[in-house]
Amino acid sequence: MLQQTPVARVLPQWQAWLERWPTPGALAAVPPGEAVRAWNRLGYPRRALWLHACAVAITEQHGGKVPRDVDALLALPGIGPYTARAVAVFAYGVRAPVVDTNVRRVLARAVDGQAEPGPPSAVRDLAAMSAVLPVDDAEARVFNAGAMELGALVCTARAPLCGDCPLASACAWRIAGYPSYDGPRRAVQKKYEGSDRHVRGLIMRELRAAHVPVTDAEVAALWPDEVQLARSLAGLVADGLAVRDGTGYVLP
Repeated sequence: MLQQTPVARVLPQWQAWLERWPTPGALAAVPPGEAVRAWNRLGYPRRALWLHACAVAITEQHGGKVPRDVDALLALPGIGPYTARAVAVFAYGVRAPVVDTNVRRVLARAVDGQAEPGPPSAVRDLAAMSAVLPVDDAEARVFNAGAMELGALVCTARAPLCGDCPLASACAWRIAGYPSYDGPRRAVQKKYEGSDRHVRGLIMRELRAAHVPVTDAEVAALWPDEVQLARSLAGLVADGLAVRDGTGYVLP
């Protein structure tokens, strides 16, 4: 839920989710459409489908218990390098590098002397964190958490609090005189308003609110651009988020 979504928006949804489905088995027992409906407006609703598929796999392949091994976690639907290692490290105390946006920024500044990290690379980023990770399992777990908190609260993107930073005396970026970043940058995401994501969101809102098929006429009334609407609807069907049912569409 926290991927690409702020904590403040996630907390109430997370609490409600765990009250309804406290175990993987509980979630696996309901249709995937219920997970999408409960996801509400967190955005990127495919995450709800992946989470449901993950719960099914955990229930069927691991006796309902989330595995601790990184490779076993990576084999689950929808689990990528960050999530697999975060679960292994913070739930089970496994020694492994955990890299998020904040950690990447701390490593870029403190180790590489750059104002900001370049575009993400799982191989490069994990290797960079592994190089500074303590050998001891318990210390590595604390180091992973500390690097995240340091980037989130002190070594922030726009206004780093260098005077409060425990790494200030050893920070390569600070020692170099805070040079500006001139490397490659991530592509800027297109604005949401009027985008296909916006239209997809309008369709998903109708599907979540309805317990009967949303008719073709009701879908057509959601957006004036017929071509964009058709493209967005087709994308939802292809992603498994909308299913044709008679004269309308429903959640899976």
